Amino acid sequence: MTIAANKAVSIDYTLTNDAGEVIDSSAGGAPLVYLQGAGNIIPGLEKALEGKAVGDELEVAVEPEDAYGEYSAELVSTLSRSMFEGVDELEVGMQFHASAPDGQMQIVTIRDLDGDDVTVDGNHPLAGQRLNFKVKVVAIRDASEEEVAHGHVHGEGGHQH
Repeated sequence: MTIAANKAVSIDYTLTNDAGEVIDSSAGGAPLVYLQGAGNIIPGLEKALEGKAVGDELEVAVEPEDAYGEYSAELVSTLSRSMFEGVDELEVGMQFHASAPDGQMQIVTIRDLDGDDVTVDGNHPLAGQRLNFKVKVVAIRDASEEEVAHGHVHGEGGHQH
């Protein structure tokens, strides 16, 4: 069986940046389980895994446009500390849910604090970066009708309802 749309796929992976620093890894834990074709993982990695079989190992460099997008200065803004009502202590790196210009919810990260000015960044932390994956395909199975309908894998390593 090979990886194709509506297959539940389990992979072991290590993600590094261009400097070789490990950003994330399944080493020492359970494999990542996802539904191929449902947008559960970044497009560049999903495309590279298409057609692979259990036991296949690959190294993939995913450019920003096929990962978390280019970094956008438009997603950085300075807000007044009063916008964070109910939060006693603000710190660089804290994340909050906020309304995006299109009305959708997005996560913003505090990048800088300067008196009453709070600089927040709505870019994904990995936006603008090439992502380097070392991947081994561990398992492939047909997804259930319910998994396909829900757009994600259920059970062991997947989503719990």
